[in-house]
Amino acid sequence: MIRPDQWRPVDGLVLEPNALSAVTTSDRNVVVSAGPGAGKTELLAQRADFLLGTGRCPYPRRILAVSFKVDAARNLRERVRRRSGARLAARFDSFTFHAFAKRLIDNYRPALTGYNELNPDYRIDRSTRIMGEQITFSDLVPLALEIIETNTYARGGIRQTYSHVFLDEFQDCTDQQYRLIKAAFGPTTAVLTAVGDTKQRIMAWAGALDGVLQTFADDFSARPLPLYQNFRSDPRLRRMQNRMIAQMDPGAVSPDEELTGDEGAIEVLPFRTGQDEAQAVAQLVDSWLHGGTPPSEIAILVRQQPHLVAAVLGLELAARGIPFRNEQDSQDLTAEPAAALVFNFIRVIAGGKQPEAYAELMWITNRSSRSDDEASRFDGQLKRMLSEARAAVRDPAFKGAEPAAWRTLVYEFLRLVSRSTLTALSTGYQQGTWLDDVIEQALDAFDRELAVDGDAIQALRRLSEMDAIRFLTIHKCKGLEFEKVVVLGVEEQLFWGDATAAISAFFVAISRAKQHLVLTHVRHRDRPEEPVKFWSESRTPHQEFLDFAYEG
Repeated sequence: MIRPDQWRPVDGLVLEPNALSAVTTSDRNVVVSAGPGAGKTELLAQRADFLLGTGRCPYPRRILAVSFKVDAARNLRERVRRRSGARLAARFDSFTFHAFAKRLIDNYRPALTGYNELNPDYRIDRSTRIMGEQITFSDLVPLALEIIETNTYARGGIRQTYSHVFLDEFQDCTDQQYRLIKAAFGPTTAVLTAVGDTKQRIMAWAGALDGVLQTFADDFSARPLPLYQNFRSDPRLRRMQNRMIAQMDPGAVSPDEELTGDEGAIEVLPFRTGQDEAQAVAQLVDSWLHGGTPPSEIAILVRQQPHLVAAVLGLELAARGIPFRNEQDSQDLTAEPAAALVFNFIRVIAGGKQPEAYAELMWITNRSSRSDDEASRFDGQLKRMLSEARAAVRDPAFKGAEPAAWRTLVYEFLRLVSRSTLTALSTGYQQGTWLDDVIEQALDAFDRELAVDGDAIQALRRLSEMDAIRFLTIHKCKGLEFEKVVVLGVEEQLFWGDATAAISAFFVAISRAKQHLVLTHVRHRDRPEEPVKFWSESRTPHQEFLDFAYEG
């Protein structure tokens, strides 16, 4: 146990004064308003290390962290494990709002009555609700809220479990989500830390509260702690962000002397057609890769419809043998441990040496309550199965371009791992059909990528976060960062609608870049073959946004 006055940030990190106060405050709620690159996720990871390492979160109580995206929750959970070690991190629960709500429903399901009553094996569907048997994702938070508001036992259980609560990207909190937090932790001794950035509030369409950080400060008597420093981006990019902040929030502008330096690059590239744009960007990406930039550090951002706007670029990258993945379909899937298990299995039996995938496979599949003798036998069975599967794949008779051949091996592997081990990978797998749904979605995604060229290794590369260029909507890129960022189509036809929402979205996009930012626009985009209701072939550059790229 470390005394609070002896605790120091892990890895020698230097925190600005407000950040250090947010990390080490023990007895009152705080609300941190932080700009992009200020290190919001790292702040929460350091705070978890402080609370767990000093005993301010006393055993057996836990810390709850609630995020908005699956990969953000996973990123925070992994950072805490790296900072604090597995033993302390075992008392850190990192969920999305939906996952947190589902845990409440699973633990206190009998509290739901009438129309909301659920069977023990209820299912979750994206759109259809069947009374007692099936709910939708949008039902999760309202049902959890009903449980917390009406059931004293559930309220007491959640309050006794968590001494501290982290709320990440809280500017996007919806009315029902805020009610859930307030009902669960409002009149309690739990210490809450809310972190957000109003300049990144791009979820107004989903009902995000206006000024929720201030509402939280008022309701929870939270101390405001603004963070201003952007430690992510090079100086040229920070100066562009500062020019935007001067228009969006003049009081948050950084002094010029804090943004000096010539590091970083910003390019504005105009093109005649979408085909010209695709060829030039593909060539640029190719040069970055040959220059040593990892694929995972390159992102193509589109405000909306990436499968349409970036379709031509996708064809150009594929022609050059450059793997890419559309995060609109796969970002949440790759954050699922069951999907990762399936992909790592295929990676191990299909490729050459795959030490990281093999190590992850062995670690996950041995996370069980088996005795030493049982674990030893299972280890031998697993290694034998992997050896036999590799031999089957290398057999000339193996039909590697056909999804059915891979599915047979995957199902054999999952049967060996056992249902109990699989359900232990995530609390969401322990009821209903979500585990089976995730496995099927993973196999469907692999099937789609395998159909491109019949090459399993390339299919996995396109599904990988590490081996593929990422196509993301601006909504999906929040909380992420990349060395190289291309914002495709800075045009009035894409950045339309409410002016505040549009400029906030553009700000989120440009602030993802650490070193090199590229902004493109075209005069003509061909209508896609896929039916689309609104599509203008004639395009107009969004000059107001593009002008932010120019100094002076």
